[in-house]
Amino acid sequence: MTRLLAPEDAPALAEHLTESRTFMAPWDALRDDRFFTPEGQLTQIEEALKGHAAGAAAPFAILGDDGSPVGRITINGITRGAFQSASIGYWVSKSHNGRGLATRAVAEVKEYAFGALALHRLQAETLLHNTASQRVLKRNGFTPYGVAPQYLKIAGEWQDHVLFQALNPEAV
Repeated sequence: MTRLLAPEDAPALAEHLTESRTFMAPWDALRDDRFFTPEGQLTQIEEALKGHAAGAAAPFAILGDDGSPVGRITINGITRGAFQSASIGYWVSKSHNGRGLATRAVAEVKEYAFGALALHRLQAETLLHNTASQRVLKRNGFTPYGVAPQYLKIAGEWQDHVLFQALNPEAV
C-alpha cells in the first residue's frame, strides 16, 4: 500500500498531480507550473529523500491497486529528544480518491512512526471544512485537540486548521 518514495516515481506523481490540480487546489498551497512536471516532482522527491537521510522525514508513495504511485504521505518534522514527535501530510489523486487508500496509508505510516521510529506522538492538520481528511484521521485513532488560527497558507490565503494527534500507547 505504501513504500519509500523513489526518484522513478516522479513521472507518475506529476501525471496524477496534473490530473488532480483543480481538485486539490482548495486544500493545497499555491504551486507554480514546474511543480506539476516530472522534473518538478523529481526535485520534490530528492529533497524529501535528503530529509529522510538526515532523519528528519519519512516520505512514502501511496500505491494504487496496480502498485503504481497515486499519491504521497510523509512524516515531516521528526523531532527527537524529549518531544519524540512528528507531523504527517498526505494526498491521493482525484481518480483514486474515495477508495480508502488514504485511510490505509495513514494506518501504515502511523504503525511505522510508532514502531520503527519509536515516536511518542503524531500530529496532522486539516482545514476546518476538510471533513473527508478528518474522517481519515479519526478512523486511525487521531483526536482533535484544538484549532490553529491562520495556520497555513492554503489556496493563497492564511487559513485556520483543526489540529489532530495520535499518541503511541507503547511509548516509553
